[in-house]
Amino acid sequence: MTSDWPGPERSRQVELDKTMLDELTSGCKTPQDVEKLFSQMLQHMINRSLEAEMQAHVGHAPHGRSGGNVRNGKSRKTVQSALGELQIETPRDRAGTFAPQLVKKRQVRLAGMEEKILALYARGMTTRDIESALVDVYGVEISHGLIAQVTDAVQEEARAWQSRPLEAIYPIVWLDGIVVKVQHNKQVINKAAHVVLGVNLRGEKEVLGLWLAEHEGAQYWLSVLTELRHRGVRDIYIACMDGLKGLPEAVQAVFPQTLTQLCIVHLVRASLRYVNAGDSKAVVAALKRIYQSATAEEAAAELEALDTQWGDKYRAVVRLWRGNWDNIIPFLQFVPQIRKVIYTTNAIESLNMVMRKLTRNRRIFPNDDSALKSLFLAVREASKNWRSIHHWKPALQSFQVMFGEERVPMNAL
Repeated sequence: MTSDWPGPERSRQVELDKTMLDELTSGCKTPQDVEKLFSQMLQHMINRSLEAEMQAHVGHAPHGRSGGNVRNGKSRKTVQSALGELQIETPRDRAGTFAPQLVKKRQVRLAGMEEKILALYARGMTTRDIESALVDVYGVEISHGLIAQVTDAVQEEARAWQSRPLEAIYPIVWLDGIVVKVQHNKQVINKAAHVVLGVNLRGEKEVLGLWLAEHEGAQYWLSVLTELRHRGVRDIYIACMDGLKGLPEAVQAVFPQTLTQLCIVHLVRASLRYVNAGDSKAVVAALKRIYQSATAEEAAAELEALDTQWGDKYRAVVRLWRGNWDNIIPFLQFVPQIRKVIYTTNAIESLNMVMRKLTRNRRIFPNDDSALKSLFLAVREASKNWRSIHHWKPALQSFQVMFGEERVPMNAL
């Protein structure tokens, strides 16, 4: 990234020799001393840079004149930074045309503080919690009113994100919902946050949107899917979902060519609710043998083995898999390359963990906007660490064999 700082010093790299560094750090005995030194250095560098900006603006150094605009003193303000409060002196000019770029007029926080505030908010902290945390961790006092301004500014970004155009094809999507508690008319009610996670033709994971409703139901999912259609989605190869009644029909009403598949991740997670922690590893291994089977017949045999080994102790798990067997069987028609992508893609599970951690920490949201804003920030934080899916090219080639070139474009391979 190129610097916007003006002046002849812009391209000069300053290297401190060991003697200068020793002199600078000689008084540092504790981590607090080091932080104080960094803070002083940052403050000095900012003030020097603002002087360089002014010199470039008026065309002469301090106390010099060029016959035109001239300096007119300085204004002082306190700016919050990750290293604490900085005392900034911004030069003024007689014409009043100087507009500093490094620390702009009326700017009271350095870049980076906003991200720290939003990261804490995404973890479910309230504005009051964040105010205390910034004092404890950074020694910076920022009022909860200013913190609220930072988080409220995200609202427009979230709305733009929610209405952004989408790609035409998402080979795989996951439809999921979590419960959040929201205040409504002085009461706390449960609401369903609907989330759609997709994988595009490049193998990149992407949350397509977040929606809040009083209940999770097939009718509401129909409106969500219709919105995706209006935002540009034309085809979905496979839609993975939980066992919500009527949801497969809702998907096929909007995307009639889409194959619907019970989400294996959801099914395994639901199974583990009935299993003691000490047995979970062995039960997961038995379940994995079912959904990794080469054929439906082999999978049925593994289900019988599960019943034999664990049926007496965990009858509910066996009943869950038998009751959903018709929704599990379609998964076995996929070639191994596609199956591997579906059941090894843990993005939906990791996304669920992030959102559930948010709802546990926050517990109750004051309104719908606050809930959606927090969920949006949680999604944004989680997606920073996402990578493209492994083995995506073989899966895409298998999609083309399965669905044909008219649905899987050659230029995607």
